[in-house]
Amino acid sequence: MADFLTDKPSNLQRAFLVGVQTAEMADGEGAELLSELKELVENLRIEVARSTLVHLRRPNPALLLGSGKAEELVALARADGADVIVFDEALSPAQQRNWEELSGLAVIDRQEVILEIFADRAHTREAILQVALARMEYSLPRLTRAWTHLSRQRGKGALGGEGETQLEQDRRIVRDRIAHLKAELKKVVSQRDVQRRKRQRVPVPTCAIVGYTNAGKSTLLNKLTGARVLVVDKLFATLDPTTRQLVLRGNQKLLVTDTVGFIRRLPHGLVEAFKATLEETIVADFLIHVIDVTNPNFEHHHATTLAVLEELGAADRTMVTVFNKLDAATPAMVQRARRLAPDALLVSAHTGEGLESLEARCLELIAEKHQATELLVPHGRYDVIARMHAVGHIQSQEQEDGAVRLRGRYPAAQAAFFEPFVVR
Repeated sequence: MADFLTDKPSNLQRAFLVGVQTAEMADGEGAELLSELKELVENLRIEVARSTLVHLRRPNPALLLGSGKAEELVALARADGADVIVFDEALSPAQQRNWEELSGLAVIDRQEVILEIFADRAHTREAILQVALARMEYSLPRLTRAWTHLSRQRGKGALGGEGETQLEQDRRIVRDRIAHLKAELKKVVSQRDVQRRKRQRVPVPTCAIVGYTNAGKSTLLNKLTGARVLVVDKLFATLDPTTRQLVLRGNQKLLVTDTVGFIRRLPHGLVEAFKATLEETIVADFLIHVIDVTNPNFEHHHATTLAVLEELGAADRTMVTVFNKLDAATPAMVQRARRLAPDALLVSAHTGEGLESLEARCLELIAEKHQATELLVPHGRYDVIARMHAVGHIQSQEQEDGAVRLRGRYPAAQAAFFEPFVVR
């Protein structure tokens, strides 16, 4: 699981989890986040020996917690046979180092757990590069953890001792890798931009499915489009954006993109690294925000998704809020959903219930962006009819003497092409 950058054992088996509840957090929020951390750690196939929640008045610069509480937790972790202590709170490099010296165990935080999960799930070249970049940038200030055993060899000369020299060499290696990864990622993103521009030459409307991880986004994409995107009940199952075509009523086409799931306390480095993947949310005509109505914390999930979209610069996108998993919801869950978002749609991607309403809403949003018009197309210009089918939405089509009368909508960008056939 680890490499020379962090100097942690690679065969971590049992974890001791530490959650934090501060005065600034809502009641019970620390416990909810700790429960989420447990699921994250188990996704790495590490057994959770114990989870404990600590109430923190003010953070300690050296250990985050007080020294007495730290020693108590270390004793519990050792008694439980844990080989790694996992904090739900972000640890500074110095705090991480101090905890490892105090406990003699590997110590990681929520950010590192998420990075490891992303590394485990990345499959396409772009996702692999993005994860590698985020891990390198996370590891750079923590390199000293790997060389504490050389600290006694440091000298007082201009170059210092062997440990310091080795540390500087590793920092150069990591900085070089970061520069190389950024260059490679730039090439991959450029290639995807070319593919996107090809799609935009035939300007089919686009939407992106966003939401908290494990809300059922991939299942919804599969049900709508007949795609076969991977669907499993675990966090971050989908890391790479998948675009499929949905054909709505009147042969109106819509490109639908499934995106990576969001999560509370997503490491900032990952938000930056995954902006290329999440660019699909920025360029989409509108967003479908999927929320798991059966999750007891869906209000927090809703807020987290909106916060990440804000950070991505996509908060101004038109959005359809969809509560998923209606087939498993109780009346009380539905009532809570109505309070949070009165205009939201309730659907079941599993059974298909409510999807007609979602498709109808998509058609309404497309219509708002397309010009309504009536065309009279001569029989010899079937290319015009074909273009209307490809980029627009035909509501009706009637044969007349020497021409075809079309009623429908098309994108404003296509106005110049259709102008000669518009009925005034």
